[in-house]
Amino acid sequence: MNTVRFVKLHGTRNDFVLIDARTTPHVGVAADFAVWACDRHAGIGADGVLVVLPSTSDDARMRIFNADGSEAEMCGNGIRCVARYLYETDGREQAAIETLAGTIRTAIVAKEPRFLVRVAMGTPSFAAQDVGYRGTAEWLMDATLDLPDGIVRFSGVSMGNPHAVVFVADVESVDLPRFGCAVGEHRVFATHVNAHAAQVVDRSTIAARHWERGSGATQACGTGAVACAAAAIARGLVASPVTVRVPGGELVIAWDGRGSALMTGEA
Repeated sequence: MNTVRFVKLHGTRNDFVLIDARTTPHVGVAADFAVWACDRHAGIGADGVLVVLPSTSDDARMRIFNADGSEAEMCGNGIRCVARYLYETDGREQAAIETLAGTIRTAIVAKEPRFLVRVAMGTPSFAAQDVGYRGTAEWLMDATLDLPDGIVRFSGVSMGNPHAVVFVADVESVDLPRFGCAVGEHRVFATHVNAHAAQVVDRSTIAARHWERGSGATQACGTGAVACAAAAIARGLVASPVTVRVPGGELVIAWDGRGSALMTGEA
């Protein structure tokens, strides 16, 4: 039996097993390891596995594997955890982290009473091709989706990974597994997308629940929170900055409607 060193972290209760592949012996096939490690009954228990690797261009490289072994392009809560890990191990107050969605820059903004990390998440895109939308619309800020219960309006947003945001009157009344599968696995998307039910509470607050590809319901989704906030800002429903309330806590999203969105949350 091999011994593998790991760290358990969470970002707004979206929890991860982190492996530092720069110093830890190889864990075999990362996807298989993720399936075992994320099992809350037979493994360690987590929503995903973060693998930190050396990078030829940035301070480190991050790979993120979902609970089903599939690999994600980016993870907003996960990258805050990686940022904290790089602070604890490498002393980095700021970090440039290579991901499949490009280089993501992080900064530690507080250590007490909560450890907070700010992340430049990149520019939200509503372009259909970026979301992997196969319908006729080219712009998905306010589009329609044909569901079994009827036609709903949604916003398709890419944060380097694809999201579909549906605004509802009450997020707590949403049957999340039914909603998540119907939206996230809809035939109009080339690949499965992360599905989010979002409720506008007031001009500066959104409540959201998430159904993530490869993991199902999670306590928080960082890129999803940015997608919800960006969709609400673009549609004029709220003004930046926006507090996104998720089951695991709160994330603060700032976006001017043009450049990179900034996400601040705990790790």
